[in-house]
Amino acid sequence: MLRIAVIAGDGIGPEVTTQAVRVLRQVGELDPALAFEFEELPWGTEHYLAHGAMMPKSALEHLRTFDAIELGAVGDPRVPDDVTLWGLLLPIRQGFEQYVNLRPVRLLQGVESPLRGRGPDEIDMLVLRENTEGEYSGKGDFLFPGDAAREMALQTTIFSRRGVERVVRYAFELGRRLGKSVTSVSKGNAMNFSGVFWDRVFQEVAAEYPDVASRSYLVDAAAMFFVQDPGRYQVVVTSNLFGDILTDLGAGIAGGLGFAASANLNPERRFPSLFEPVHGSAPDIAGRNIANPIAAIWSAALMLEHLGQTAWAASVLQAIERALADGERTPDLGGNRTTDEVGRAVAHRLAAFRPG
Repeated sequence: MLRIAVIAGDGIGPEVTTQAVRVLRQVGELDPALAFEFEELPWGTEHYLAHGAMMPKSALEHLRTFDAIELGAVGDPRVPDDVTLWGLLLPIRQGFEQYVNLRPVRLLQGVESPLRGRGPDEIDMLVLRENTEGEYSGKGDFLFPGDAAREMALQTTIFSRRGVERVVRYAFELGRRLGKSVTSVSKGNAMNFSGVFWDRVFQEVAAEYPDVASRSYLVDAAAMFFVQDPGRYQVVVTSNLFGDILTDLGAGIAGGLGFAASANLNPERRFPSLFEPVHGSAPDIAGRNIANPIAAIWSAALMLEHLGQTAWAASVLQAIERALADGERTPDLGGNRTTDEVGRAVAHRLAAFRPG
């Protein structure tokens, strides 16, 4: 029995998460050896407005009893974004040492990229973002608040050897296993402490993997090549901030944020990992049943892979591609299907790709 915590969250979160759970339930029905138990946790903005916190104080203690966590979205216009983010998602990432944020940037069959003439074989990379420190360490201060002449904000970036080395090593292990190259993205020319340190650790780890091709780019050049020549990337490893920005760009070239799936991984499995679409809560379309659920469903596929069900993970992606090719598309993709209809379409097609 695999126990899955479901935090639907805010905005379109409940709508897309319902479809991810639907597909996982279908996997369980098709495979007698698999069984899922879901527990819905009503945390998010409504919990904050009622209790003054995005989740209970005992949240992490409760979550660690699960095998994995499925998250819908966090964010609501009624609460500042930094409050919602630091009240729920970031404490989970940091508290459970989910130091690898894996985001596939892949053009699926049946989807057109805004990059003219680019096909699925040219947009297919895995971006690994350091997920617990770096620019999002949450350390800093406000000095002289209200003093127009002296007021300032300090945002401290933390790069530890342990933090950088473990995500870089994960990238090289993944590159070795998949037979893919590894590209580091940093800004060592201008960030003369953290950037230089990242580059040095990357080079040291790379020397231990002579069989894995590697290169390093500055983040500005890397962003340009994401657009001009995405085929040069296979496995990409970068810091928290740069990974956040580059993967949104990656989602853009792969068809839009509706395809932006992610996994927040604790590779050692000491704690549960968290899986989420990264498109945000989209309050402008919440409740209209038109949100694209593909990123949430894809995140569920990443969950299956992490839990050792690699064949079923591949099957879910095949079902997604078949549904898209058959015209099962929400309005953001030029279609007229509802969120619910697309989720049902993917679940229905799973049987055709049943492993074995």
